[in-house]
Amino acid sequence: MKSLTVSEAVAARRSVRAFLPTPVDEAVLRRALERALRAPSGGNLQPWRLRVAAGALLERIKAAVVQRALERPEGETADYPIYPSPLASPWRERRYQAGEALYASLGIGREDRAGRRAQFLNNYRAFGAPVVIFFYVRRGHGAPQWADVGMMMQTLMLLLREEGLDSCPQEAWAPYAATVDAHLAPHEDEMLFAGLAVGFRDPDAPINRFEVARAPIDEIVSFHA
Repeated sequence: MKSLTVSEAVAARRSVRAFLPTPVDEAVLRRALERALRAPSGGNLQPWRLRVAAGALLERIKAAVVQRALERPEGETADYPIYPSPLASPWRERRYQAGEALYASLGIGREDRAGRRAQFLNNYRAFGAPVVIFFYVRRGHGAPQWADVGMMMQTLMLLLREEGLDSCPQEAWAPYAATVDAHLAPHEDEMLFAGLAVGFRDPDAPINRFEVARAPIDEIVSFHA
Protein backbone atom coordinates (compact mmCIF):
# COMPACT_ATOMS: atom_id res chain seq x y z
CA MET A 1 0.00 0.00 0.00
CA LYS A 2 1.31 3.47 -0.94
CA SER A 3 2.03 5.64 2.08
CA LEU A 4 -0.12 8.73 2.40
CA THR A 5 1.22 12.21 2.85
CA VAL A 6 -0.02 14.05 5.91
CA SER A 7 -2.30 16.13 3.68
CA GLU A 8 -3.74 13.01 2.09
CA ALA A 9 -4.35 11.39 5.47
CA VAL A 10 -6.14 14.51 6.73
CA ALA A 11 -8.33 14.61 3.60
CA ALA A 12 -9.11 10.88 3.77
CA ARG A 13 -9.97 10.80 7.47
CA ARG A 14 -13.62 11.02 8.42
CA SER A 15 -15.78 9.77 11.26
CA VAL A 16 -16.84 6.40 9.89
CA ARG A 17 -20.22 5.17 11.12
CA ALA A 18 -20.49 1.85 9.28
CA PHE A 19 -17.62 -0.63 9.52
CA LEU A 20 -16.99 -3.94 7.82
CA PRO A 21 -16.59 -7.00 10.09
CA THR A 22 -13.03 -7.46 8.80
CA PRO A 23 -10.65 -8.10 11.75
CA VAL A 24 -7.89 -5.62 12.52
CA ASP A 25 -4.36 -7.03 12.62
CA GLU A 26 -3.05 -6.43 16.15
CA ALA A 27 0.48 -5.89 14.84
CA VAL A 28 -0.74 -3.09 12.57
CA LEU A 29 -2.71 -1.53 15.41
CA ARG A 30 0.27 -1.76 17.74
CA ARG A 31 2.50 -0.10 15.13
CA ALA A 32 0.12 2.85 14.79
CA LEU A 33 -0.21 3.18 18.56
CA GLU A 34 3.54 3.12 19.13
CA ARG A 35 3.98 5.93 16.61
CA ALA A 36 1.06 7.92 18.03
CA LEU A 37 2.76 7.96 21.42
CA ARG A 38 5.14 10.52 19.90
CA ALA A 39 2.30 13.07 20.11
CA PRO A 40 3.22 16.23 22.03
CA SER A 41 2.07 17.04 25.54
CA GLY A 42 2.77 19.95 27.85
CA GLY A 43 5.79 19.20 30.02
CA ASN A 44 5.88 15.76 28.36
CA LEU A 45 3.28 14.58 30.89
CA GLN A 46 1.79 12.12 28.38
CA PRO A 47 -1.48 12.33 30.35
CA TRP A 48 -3.33 9.67 28.36
CA ARG A 49 -4.11 6.08 29.26
CA LEU A 50 -5.50 3.85 26.51
CA ARG A 51 -7.33 0.55 26.81
CA VAL A 52 -7.91 -1.47 23.64
CA ALA A 53 -11.00 -3.69 23.58
CA ALA A 54 -11.76 -6.31 20.94
CA GLY A 55 -13.25 -9.76 20.56
CA ALA A 56 -15.55 -11.19 23.21
CA LEU A 57 -14.73 -8.44 25.71
CA LEU A 58 -15.80 -5.70 23.31
CA GLU A 59 -18.99 -7.56 22.49
CA ARG A 60 -19.83 -7.69 26.21
CA ILE A 61 -19.15 -3.97 26.57
CA LYS A 62 -21.33 -3.16 23.56
CA ALA A 63 -24.22 -5.30 24.81
CA ALA A 64 -24.03 -3.88 28.33
CA VAL A 65 -23.91 -0.24 27.21
CA VAL A 66 -26.74 -0.67 24.70
CA GLN A 67 -28.86 -2.13 27.50
CA ARG A 68 -27.99 0.73 29.85
CA ALA A 69 -28.75 3.29 27.14
CA LEU A 70 -32.18 1.73 26.70
CA GLU A 71 -32.77 1.82 30.46
CA ARG A 72 -31.29 5.27 31.03
CA PRO A 73 -31.27 7.30 27.81
CA GLU A 74 -30.14 10.36 29.78
CA GLY A 75 -26.92 8.56 30.77
CA GLU A 76 -25.74 7.18 34.08
CA THR A 77 -22.87 9.55 34.92
CA ALA A 78 -21.93 13.12 34.08
CA ASP A 79 -18.19 13.47 34.58
CA TYR A 80 -18.14 16.26 32.01
CA PRO A 81 -20.63 17.97 29.66
CA ILE A 82 -20.04 16.98 26.04
CA TYR A 83 -21.50 20.28 24.81
CA PRO A 84 -21.95 23.65 26.52
CA SER A 85 -25.47 24.47 27.62
CA PRO A 86 -26.86 26.50 26.04
CA LEU A 87 -24.99 25.93 22.81
CA ALA A 88 -24.76 29.34 21.13
CA SER A 89 -24.39 30.36 17.48
CA PRO A 90 -22.58 29.45 15.23
CA TRP A 91 -21.78 26.18 16.99
CA ARG A 92 -25.45 25.27 17.42
CA GLU A 93 -26.03 25.56 13.67
CA ARG A 94 -22.92 23.55 12.82
CA ARG A 95 -24.03 20.71 15.07
CA TYR A 96 -27.57 20.81 13.69
CA GLN A 97 -26.39 20.80 10.07
CA ALA A 98 -24.06 17.84 10.68
CA GLY A 99 -26.85 15.85 12.33
CA GLU A 100 -29.34 16.61 9.59
CA ALA A 101 -26.87 15.54 6.90
CA LEU A 102 -26.19 12.29 8.76
CA TYR A 103 -29.85 11.33 9.15
CA ALA A 104 -30.69 12.45 5.62
CA SER A 105 -28.08 10.04 4.28
CA LEU A 106 -30.07 7.24 5.94
CA GLY A 107 -33.47 8.53 4.86
CA ILE A 108 -34.48 9.19 8.49
CA GLY A 109 -36.72 12.25 8.72
CA ARG A 110 -36.86 14.77 11.56
CA GLU A 111 -40.21 13.38 12.72
CA ASP A 112 -38.90 9.81 12.91
CA ARG A 113 -37.81 9.84 16.54
CA ALA A 114 -37.70 6.06 16.78
CA GLY A 115 -35.45 5.85 13.72
CA ARG A 116 -33.13 8.53 15.09
CA ARG A 117 -32.95 6.85 18.47
CA ALA A 118 -32.17 3.50 16.86
CA GLN A 119 -29.37 5.06 14.84
CA PHE A 120 -27.98 6.80 17.92
CA LEU A 121 -27.82 3.46 19.74
CA ASN A 122 -25.42 2.30 17.03
CA ASN A 123 -22.85 4.48 18.80
CA TYR A 124 -22.78 1.82 21.50
CA ARG A 125 -22.28 -0.93 18.96
CA ALA A 126 -19.27 1.09 17.76
CA PHE A 127 -20.96 1.12 14.34
CA GLY A 128 -19.82 -2.46 13.87
CA ALA A 129 -16.11 -1.73 14.41
CA PRO A 130 -14.12 -4.76 15.63
CA VAL A 131 -11.91 -2.63 17.91
CA VAL A 132 -12.57 0.25 20.28
CA ILE A 133 -9.75 2.16 21.97
CA PHE A 134 -10.92 3.80 25.20
CA PHE A 135 -9.08 6.98 26.18
CA TYR A 136 -8.77 7.83 29.86
CA VAL A 137 -7.52 10.95 31.64
CA ARG A 138 -6.50 11.37 35.25
CA ARG A 139 -9.09 13.00 37.47
CA GLY A 140 -7.77 16.35 38.57
CA HIS A 141 -5.87 16.99 35.37
CA GLY A 142 -7.02 20.16 33.66
CA ALA A 143 -7.90 21.55 30.26
CA PRO A 144 -4.28 21.53 29.02
CA GLN A 145 -4.00 17.79 29.63
CA TRP A 146 -7.36 17.17 27.95
CA ALA A 147 -6.05 19.11 24.94
CA ASP A 148 -2.98 16.85 24.95
CA VAL A 149 -5.22 13.77 24.83
CA GLY A 150 -7.05 15.28 21.86
CA MET A 151 -3.76 15.83 20.04
CA MET A 152 -2.77 12.23 20.70
CA MET A 153 -6.14 10.97 19.41
CA GLN A 154 -5.86 13.00 16.20
CA THR A 155 -2.29 11.80 15.68
CA LEU A 156 -3.48 8.22 16.04
CA MET A 157 -6.39 8.71 13.64
CA LEU A 158 -4.04 9.98 10.93
CA LEU A 159 -1.61 7.11 11.50
CA LEU A 160 -4.52 4.66 11.23
CA ARG A 161 -5.35 6.14 7.82
CA GLU A 162 -1.73 5.59 6.79
CA GLU A 163 -2.26 1.92 7.69
CA GLY A 164 -5.46 1.74 5.63
CA LEU A 165 -7.71 1.76 8.70
CA ASP A 166 -10.62 4.01 9.57
CA SER A 167 -11.93 5.36 12.85
CA CYS A 168 -14.64 7.29 14.62
CA PRO A 169 -13.97 9.31 17.78
CA GLN A 170 -16.88 8.84 20.18
CA GLU A 171 -17.52 10.95 23.25
CA ALA A 172 -20.87 9.12 23.38
CA TRP A 173 -19.30 6.45 25.61
CA ALA A 174 -18.59 8.95 28.41
CA PRO A 175 -22.15 9.12 29.83
CA TYR A 176 -21.96 5.35 30.37
CA ALA A 177 -18.48 5.32 31.87
CA ALA A 178 -19.58 3.27 34.87
CA THR A 179 -20.67 0.39 32.64
CA VAL A 180 -17.53 0.58 30.49
CA ASP A 181 -15.34 0.78 33.60
CA ALA A 182 -16.95 -2.35 35.02
CA HIS A 183 -15.41 -4.29 32.12
CA LEU A 184 -12.05 -2.50 31.86
CA ALA A 185 -11.32 -1.89 35.57
CA PRO A 186 -9.42 1.41 35.25
CA HIS A 187 -7.63 2.97 38.21
CA GLU A 188 -10.07 4.79 40.48
CA ASP A 189 -8.39 8.09 39.63
CA GLU A 190 -8.94 7.63 35.89
CA MET A 191 -11.91 9.02 33.99
CA LEU A 192 -13.23 7.85 30.64
CA PHE A 193 -12.87 10.64 28.10
CA ALA A 194 -13.89 9.01 24.81
CA GLY A 195 -13.74 5.91 22.68
CA LEU A 196 -12.25 5.48 19.23
CA ALA A 197 -13.91 2.89 16.98
CA VAL A 198 -11.34 1.32 14.64
CA GLY A 199 -11.74 -0.88 11.58
CA PHE A 200 -12.37 -0.77 7.84
CA ARG A 201 -15.12 1.46 6.48
CA ASP A 202 -18.00 0.01 4.50
CA PRO A 203 -17.59 1.88 1.19
CA ASP A 204 -21.18 1.17 0.18
CA ALA A 205 -22.81 2.60 3.30
CA PRO A 206 -24.51 5.96 2.56
CA ILE A 207 -23.68 7.19 6.07
CA ASN A 208 -20.01 7.06 5.12
CA ARG A 209 -20.49 9.26 2.08
CA PHE A 210 -22.47 12.35 3.11
CA GLU A 211 -20.66 15.68 2.91
CA VAL A 212 -19.05 16.87 6.12
CA ALA A 213 -19.06 20.67 5.92
CA ARG A 214 -16.24 22.83 7.26
CA ALA A 215 -16.32 26.57 7.87
CA PRO A 216 -14.21 28.60 5.41
CA ILE A 217 -10.78 29.75 6.55
CA ASP A 218 -11.74 33.42 6.73
CA GLU A 219 -14.49 32.61 9.23
CA ILE A 220 -12.05 30.79 11.50
CA VAL A 221 -8.61 32.31 10.99
CA SER A 222 -7.44 35.90 11.33
CA PHE A 223 -3.92 37.02 10.49
CA HIS A 224 -2.13 39.64 12.57
CA ALA A 225 1.14 41.44 11.89
